[in-house]
Amino acid sequence: MKTRPSALTLVASVALITLTGCSMADSKSDGVPFSGTSTSSDAADETERVSSGIYDLIGVKGKASESYSTVVGCSGEDAEKHFRILHPWSFYPTSVDDLDVAMERLKEELPKNGWKIVDYGPDNSKNKNIRMTAGNDNKKVSARIVKMAKGDPPMLSLDIISGCYRIPEGQEVERF
Repeated sequence: MKTRPSALTLVASVALITLTGCSMADSKSDGVPFSGTSTSSDAADETERVSSGIYDLIGVKGKASESYSTVVGCSGEDAEKHFRILHPWSFYPTSVDDLDVAMERLKEELPKNGWKIVDYGPDNSKNKNIRMTAGNDNKKVSARIVKMAKGDPPMLSLDIISGCYRIPEGQEVERF
């Protein structure tokens, strides 16, 4: 069963990822890359394919949450013509010990697969969760991954967000 992220989770995710920006070519002034022209449905499918590729790199047994992608705005752009896709999900390793293994594998494997890690280290929370932010220039996508070792249950929280798309002429941005 697919679940929708809570409004607070969505706002927090968008705020965090919007601040990251990637060092991608064809970027807008706020650092968000232009991803081309697409329908929101096709862009969501592509963003979810990127998420699946990250899941494959984790390399340990576990379960991923099922979640929907959602359409978010592009800062400073006409919301009727431009959009981004956010795909938040979580990974729960079968063994708690595999949480560290999963994060280390991502740290090693993402750069081998076209990603540039732009931030890595503890966050400011009382749990000092380890967070990693990475961008993929070719796919024009950013990822924020947080290792939440003290969570119940322990997990990786992942937010994958696309660059800014323009809707094809004569079509409308679908909101989901």
